Amino acid sequence: MTISDNCVASFHYTLTDKDGKVLDSSDGREPLAYLHGAGNIIPGLEKELVGKQVGDKLKVAVAAADAYGERSEAMMQELPSNMFSGVDKIEEGMEFHAQTENGMQVVTITAVNGDMVTVDANHPLAGVDLNFDVEITDIREATEEEKTHGHAHGAGGQEH
Repeated sequence: MTISDNCVASFHYTLTDKDGKVLDSSDGREPLAYLHGAGNIIPGLEKELVGKQVGDKLKVAVAAADAYGERSEAMMQELPSNMFSGVDKIEEGMEFHAQTENGMQVVTITAVNGDMVTVDANHPLAGVDLNFDVEITDIREATEEEKTHGHAHGAGGQEH
């Protein structure tokens, strides 16, 4: 069996940036399971996994545009500090969950200037070209429930 739409594929991976710095890895954990074709993983990686089989090992370079997108200045916003009620001291680097028109989003404080706070809603890896070392460990047909839910269930996938 090869990876194609509506199958659940599992793989081990190591994710690095252009300088070889490890950003994430499945080392010591279960392989990552995802429903192919459902947008569960970044588009550039999903595209490269099509047709792969169990045991295949590959290196995949994914441009930022096909990963978490390019950084966007439109995702930066200056807000009054009183919007952060209940927080004693607002500092650069703090992260908050914010309800947006696109649902819940993590924002990072990038600057505090008096009563104004600059937040960045870009994904932390936006604008970063990524490199994956991947080993395919399992491929199976997705269940009807997984297809309906839009993600893999069980080990390495979502638990309900």
